[in-house]
Amino acid sequence: MPVFDLATTELRDLNASLHALDKEGGNEEFEVTNPRGAHAVAVGIDAPVDVHIKGSVGYYCAGMNETAHITVHGNAGPGVAENMMSGKVVIKGDASQYAGATAHGGLLVIEGNASSRCGISMKGIDIVVKGNIGHMSAFMAQSGNLVVLGDAGDALGDSLYEARLFVRGTVKSLGADCIKKDMRPEHIEILAKLLSDAGITDVKPDEFTRYGSARQLYNFNIDNADAY
Repeated sequence: MPVFDLATTELRDLNASLHALDKEGGNEEFEVTNPRGAHAVAVGIDAPVDVHIKGSVGYYCAGMNETAHITVHGNAGPGVAENMMSGKVVIKGDASQYAGATAHGGLLVIEGNASSRCGISMKGIDIVVKGNIGHMSAFMAQSGNLVVLGDAGDALGDSLYEARLFVRGTVKSLGADCIKKDMRPEHIEILAKLLSDAGITDVKPDEFTRYGSARQLYNFNIDNADAY
């Protein structure tokens, strides 16, 4: 297993090695030590590789990920898994703001808490947060699923489109056009799979409340002007 010590190796060399991997290759594994809060660690990977980062990272770790499985054994700065397309990213600690922003697919698991704007403008990603999330999370979220085992801050789902939000704890307030919705059997099934994929076995899907779009802001309507 290749080991990259960022105390002695340039970050550029790590990312270049990850970018050079064969897209059709199989089950390679990398270990990254001493990340020391470096930015853009393991970005733009397009190969089925496992990357273990032993420590905390800065901005945009695992951004634009495709097919790789990246685990951060620490905390992550702003924009982790930003614009991810597929694969899986696991943060063993907490994540800063806009985790999973604009991401189109894959699974992001945050085992601690996530700060503000978690899942902003998400476009198909699944995000599971074992702790709490901050204000304005899922702002303008278009599709995908956001699962929160803890509590959610102010303005959850503001200007939401068709993403599904599942919160087990309390929600401080809902954003414009976000409303509480019924949990139908298909949502229980979706949630059960997401919890299983995130390695969560001691929580039941029926403990969550679903939130979604009221669909009043898709097109401008003068009667709803105050909500824009």
